[in-house]
Amino acid sequence: MEEIEVKVLGIDRKRVEEKLLALGAKKVFDGEVYGIFYDYSDGSVRKAKDTMRLRKVGDRAYLTYKKFVENDRAKIRSEYETEVSDYEEARKILKSLGLAEWMSMRKRRTSYELLGTHFELDKHVDQYSYVPEFLEIEAKDLDTLYKYVKALGYEKAECRPWTIVELAQYYSKKQNGKKFGKTS
Repeated sequence: MEEIEVKVLGIDRKRVEEKLLALGAKKVFDGEVYGIFYDYSDGSVRKAKDTMRLRKVGDRAYLTYKKFVENDRAKIRSEYETEVSDYEEARKILKSLGLAEWMSMRKRRTSYELLGTHFELDKHVDQYSYVPEFLEIEAKDLDTLYKYVKALGYEKAECRPWTIVELAQYYSKKQNGKKFGKTS
């Protein structure tokens, strides 16, 4: 599956949710998301701009590999994901394959869906709590993505094709004395 998404920064949560509901979007999740990111000791996953992640979304867990696709208008990845029945056992499997945890993050997420397009309102509650709440929109193609960007009152120029690492780096530069770095 191909993941096509952008982040919109500096949102007014109440206004975004009102517009989503007016468009007919349905709330499909409201809870905590916890993710652990993995790489080999040589950093080959990150060097390729790929992502290996184990994530808990509420009481469910998912193993995901995202393969980088070059694009400057949106974050596009070939995404391979499967639900896992035992989160801790999956962590052990990844470790036994030589993958190490290099970053983890916890956030509060409210998810909406409309005609196959996903809207995520994310607020980090961990070491990245300095990152203001943002909106992530994921759609099947760029036209659909930007149709909803506009419907929510935003412009293409306000969209960022950033990963969470790039987002954290952006806001860490705005914070006096805050630094972005490795977590465990």
